[in-house]
Amino acid sequence: MSEQVTIASLETGEIATIEGYLNEQISQSRLVEMGLLPGTPVRMIKKTPLNGPVEIKVRDFYLSLRMRDALNILVKK
Repeated sequence: MSEQVTIASLETGEIATIEGYLNEQISQSRLVEMGLLPGTPVRMIKKTPLNGPVEIKVRDFYLSLRMRDALNILVKK
């Protein structure tokens, strides 16, 4: 059974598929430009303490996201 959560809630090593965005504003177009499109699988690489950036792997590259951006990206486990 799959559930819809945000990238920020993934555990290290967990893989999920991007479903969409919570906030349909400027950050969405920036995220799309970085390749974070609906239907794209992502893997959580690491989280930094104190709500710092998260590192994810999308396609063949690693990407660091601000926590506020990670909280706006919906994924399906």
